[in-house]
Amino acid sequence: MATTKEYLNFILEQLSDLDEVNYRAMMGEYILYYRGRIFGGIYDDRLLVKPVPAAVKRMPHATMELPYEGAKEMILIDDVDNREVLCELVRSMWEELPEKKKKKQ
Repeated sequence: MATTKEYLNFILEQLSDLDEVNYRAMMGEYILYYRGRIFGGIYDDRLLVKPVPAAVKRMPHATMELPYEGAKEMILIDDVDNREVLCELVRSMWEELPEKKKKKQ
């Protein structure tokens, strides 16, 4: 099941207090970026974020789920209604997210 555009728009609205949140469509799902770094994605109408230490510390009992078969586990964000907590989570993760890989020339 692919993610609906309505769910994508809802998550983007929840993150609208953050500057520089972008997304890229990928095979019916969406990769999410904050300030140029991937922090997670939307898969089957589920918001999943990378399990960087800041996210794990804030959500030690969160459920880990696979975004798709063969991928690494990510943290399931089940309380997407709390806009303030969601934005603070993403903000806190930024320093620990890998920088965008440089393209080989």
